[in-house]
Amino acid sequence: MPFPTTRPRRLRTTKTMRRLVAENELSVNDLVYPLFTCPGTNVKEPIPSMDGCFHLSPDIIAEEAIEIASLGIPAVLIFGLPTGKDATGSEAADPNGPVPLAIKAIKKACPDLLVITDVCLCAYTDHGHCGVVKDGKIENDVTCQLLAEMALAHARAGADIVAPSDMMDGRIGAIRQKLDAEGLVDIAIMAYSAKYASAFYGPFRDAAHSAPGEGDRKSYQMDPPNSDEAIVEMQLDLEEGADILMVKPGLPYLDIIYRARQKFNVPIAVYNVSGEYMCINAAAAAGLIDREAAMMESLISLKRAGAGIIITYHAKEAAKLIAK
Repeated sequence: MPFPTTRPRRLRTTKTMRRLVAENELSVNDLVYPLFTCPGTNVKEPIPSMDGCFHLSPDIIAEEAIEIASLGIPAVLIFGLPTGKDATGSEAADPNGPVPLAIKAIKKACPDLLVITDVCLCAYTDHGHCGVVKDGKIENDVTCQLLAEMALAHARAGADIVAPSDMMDGRIGAIRQKLDAEGLVDIAIMAYSAKYASAFYGPFRDAAHSAPGEGDRKSYQMDPPNSDEAIVEMQLDLEEGADILMVKPGLPYLDIIYRARQKFNVPIAVYNVSGEYMCINAAAAAGLIDREAAMMESLISLKRAGAGIIITYHAKEAAKLIAK
């Protein structure tokens, strides 16, 4: 019935009323906190481009994991830096590299904390691309096999979930086949299925030392104008053995999250990336916005769009606010 009989504002009158009728709720169970591990011992170096984030050596990272677990956050996502780089990113599959060592340290300190590992060659190659380069082009199929070896090293070290972020064709199938052949059938795959060639990765590339030396990643990451293509990529990843589908970045691609949630009956993850994180921080530092309010509004928008897993550098702060 029309106004004045119908008054939607009745359901907004108080904070308690708004809580009662809220359609979506952000939970600490939705959150994943990214961590960066590096070679060495007793290393905790601030990342200049990313407020509150650090490069942590494997012996230090367990301390961070304990804090994360104490906040109720169920999972971390590990990125690694190598001791050296080469054309094929050979250190990516080193069982004694920083990522496998970090996995073991975290699982020893916090057995119930889920450990997800990023599977990509970009931080390990001397050219900064996510795959092997030959004659100026990315060698897709060769790269898939190297990624499978990297995923295997992480799984053997104790990772619960491997998360390939390279956007090579067929890499989910290559990883699933490799893991299953080694008897690691219970290791889940979180596929960066719709990873766009985005301007919002800048701070991360500084943190991971992974910016391409030449060219860009537009021949393998998705073109921002496309949305139907994202559904195709997700369907292919599911058919190859993915357990969780991811959209990256988050806020510029809420429509893709929504379409994925409507189409696929599997967990949908989103990566609230470094550029999104630092946009809020920079605006708040300039006195332009309320940081906590903008952070929580951004995160609930990701949940409202359909994400059940939110990877975010805001995770620790958000978890504290949720607990209040």
